[in-house]
Amino acid sequence: MTFTHPQGTRGARQPRGPFLAWMNRRMAHRIRRRSSRAGAGDTLVLTTIGRRSGEERPVPVASFPAGDGSWYVVASAAGAAKNPAWYLNLAAAPDRATVETGGEKVPVSATELHGEERAEVWRTIVATAPGFARYGERTDRELPVIRLTRR
Repeated sequence: MTFTHPQGTRGARQPRGPFLAWMNRRMAHRIRRRSSRAGAGDTLVLTTIGRRSGEERPVPVASFPAGDGSWYVVASAAGAAKNPAWYLNLAAAPDRATVETGGEKVPVSATELHGEERAEVWRTIVATAPGFARYGERTDRELPVIRLTRR
């Protein structure tokens, strides 16, 4: 199924600005240097291709292992009414993303989960990382859950 681009009418303030850009670069650098494998609620570097610029856009995101070698990520934007830019970039080019974790760079394909499959994964995510439940309460949009599968 395709990406749905849900938008809300209320939510937290969208994270942005020079401090966020600096922090994302710093976090991405630390993640790339780390040699351990990603675990439940760990962070990885997701690199998407900008839908307008065509440039690589690395961003650290919380990840959850799927058990089959793939990862789940949530486009929460801290509970903002709009989706984060990386979600829109993935929707535009779902087969042109990479994941960096545990010293490994992996090409991935992105798929948005829907229906019961999304609900089941969402329950697991909020059990592992309760902060995501709070993000969901801040907004009226359904937070997209994305599976990143190795290509």
